[in-house]
Amino acid sequence: MVTIYDVPADALIEEVAGRLEDRIEQPDWMAFAKSGQTRELPPQQDNFWFIRGASLLRKVAMNGPVGVDRLSTEYGGLKRGSNRYSVSGAHNDTGSKKIIRKLLQQLEEEGFVETAKGEGRRITADGTSFLDNAASDVLSDLDRPELERYA
Repeated sequence: MVTIYDVPADALIEEVAGRLEDRIEQPDWMAFAKSGQTRELPPQQDNFWFIRGASLLRKVAMNGPVGVDRLSTEYGGLKRGSNRYSVSGAHNDTGSKKIIRKLLQQLEEEGFVETAKGEGRRITADGTSFLDNAASDVLSDLDRPELERYA
């Protein structure tokens, strides 16, 4: 059986994002929201919401139970000040917690993620099955000889 650990992360996220487009809905405010404090503009990708949702689902499956605060740290970046005015030293900052929280709520409604009291979110059996099915399809589509041992 193929798992999420057996396929490259970028290919898996792309496949899962395609499957999530039918299941979750992007909010209207996402066209105006930045993905973190380190960004100056909103995301330019059309399917950013679904890519971030797929990435979140994979991270919860690999690192769960995990909370919104830790996930926002993982999606953060280096804040160097504005591109126009470099007035302060560089420091790390967090990603958008609103985006992460809303996506986790949508994934919870779909039954892929559940809340563990006091620990954060963890993946459910349905979520694991969903990711493993996607990983199996990704592995069959990939033409890489080093991955044949997992087939």
